[in-house]
Amino acid sequence: MNSAPQLRTLLVLGRVSNLPTVWSNCLAGWWLGGGGNFWKLPFLFLGISLLYTGGMFLNDAFDEEFDRQRRTERPIPSGKISAQLVWRIGFGQLAAGILLLLVCGKIAASAAVFLAATIFIYDLMHKFLTASPWLMGACRFWVYVIAGTTGVDGVHGFPIFGGAALALYVVGLSYVARRESFRGPVPFWPLLLLVAPVVMAMAMNTGEFRRDAILISVVVLLWLARCVRTVFLSGEMNAGWIVTNLLAGICLVDWLAVAPQLPHLTSAVVFLTLFGLTKWFQKFVPAT
Repeated sequence: MNSAPQLRTLLVLGRVSNLPTVWSNCLAGWWLGGGGNFWKLPFLFLGISLLYTGGMFLNDAFDEEFDRQRRTERPIPSGKISAQLVWRIGFGQLAAGILLLLVCGKIAASAAVFLAATIFIYDLMHKFLTASPWLMGACRFWVYVIAGTTGVDGVHGFPIFGGAALALYVVGLSYVARRESFRGPVPFWPLLLLVAPVVMAMAMNTGEFRRDAILISVVVLLWLARCVRTVFLSGEMNAGWIVTNLLAGICLVDWLAVAPQLPHLTSAVVFLTLFGLTKWFQKFVPAT
């Protein structure tokens, strides 16, 4: 096996095309936590990224038998990498991520332990636990909490509420994603969860902040409409395409969470760049 295919195997296992959405979460939680403490950001970004990719490696390790039956193109059943190596890399990344976040403070490291535990439980149970999308949502919630601890104000209402709104969005997204493995129609009620960030933004942003929240909410809703329109139309639905685009939409949700508190140009450039980067990466590495 030469180095290029080997590198691609690792990138596919880690679902690295989604990493910009993780960085977006980190920035949003950090800004909502008051920003500042810039020296902590490299440890935050790298620590959370390792927890994410480690979780994705373990996801494939746990799914080995399922993938041998239904997704033989995945790296382990196709013989591109051994399951034993995937287990070692996955757990190693989780441990390294927690250690890096310890540099951000004891609270960040403690929350990282909860995040790692939630990741492990999700990977273990997601194929047979109907409520597993709620665990996935909890993972993104913990990212906001950890990022909030790195800000000068620490964790308070804004990172928690912003994380809760994103968590509900991810729960809705994850219920759609289950249709990739378990065939059948997408239930309509999880789609309602996708608009939770808009509802939260309208509730939390009043007065002079309301206008900005409305404008960005329109962007989020238009993207959601583009993603899920085929659910309501006759004909075959491509769940993979929907999920891939909803994952990119996480960056727009983060933009909505922080934009009313930041200069317009700053928030637009940062989060739209991460959104575009996610879409670009998805051309080369599958998002799911």
